[in-house]
Amino acid sequence: MYRVQLQNFEGPLDLLLFFIKRDELDIYDIPISYITEQFLEYIRFLDELDLTIASEFIYMAGTLMAIKARMMIPEPESEEEDFNEDDPRYELVQALLEYKRYKEVAEEMHSFDKKARYTYSRGYTEPDQVEPEQKGEALREVTLVDIMAAFKNVMKSVKEEQYHNIQRIETDIETQSDYVISHLRKHGKASFKQICAGLASRIYVIITFLAVLELIKESQIKLFVNKNHTEFFLELYSPDELAEQTHTS
Repeated sequence: MYRVQLQNFEGPLDLLLFFIKRDELDIYDIPISYITEQFLEYIRFLDELDLTIASEFIYMAGTLMAIKARMMIPEPESEEEDFNEDDPRYELVQALLEYKRYKEVAEEMHSFDKKARYTYSRGYTEPDQVEPEQKGEALREVTLVDIMAAFKNVMKSVKEEQYHNIQRIETDIETQSDYVISHLRKHGKASFKQICAGLASRIYVIITFLAVLELIKESQIKLFVNKNHTEFFLELYSPDELAEQTHTS
């Protein structure tokens, strides 16, 4: 099995907020059965890739199922229709709202920090460094959840083997990393689907995906995800960008 552990792994609340934003759900009226199904499907998907599933994800899955069970119990009709503490979803919604506020403040602080990096005191003689224009969403704005959603869409287009044959896989993450870099050097920016077009089977696609995660973690490639989270694109860093990364680090 090929194991990859990523730093800054998004937590379960971030995953729930992703589902709510993606499907345009009302945070005060969460369809708990639907959101639980989506959450469990994501956990099963991580398990299929053999990615480490943090305990808080498992705990959240149990919490969602407990809320789902409570909501199935008939309750006496009440004249109050407002969302209140009696709703089984109340504590979950409060936690989501608090996390959402925290995330918004963190993004605002990141914006302040970014602006401060390009603000110089009087007497600075070196020319300002202008960021190159970026197309699509930059890596720092893309979560692992976004990548997983796009990867699932790519996997649906790969033909699944009807028969399971035990065979030795003649590749590994290092080999597929070299394959990805070679493809990007030759063809430039490309979608993950284009990179995997010539691969023999689903297992090769999975290993290539794990190789991509490693390359992202090592800051060797840039990642862009389209607005519908259906496909992601890869591109090598330019020499100037690599030099800037080395200077800032």
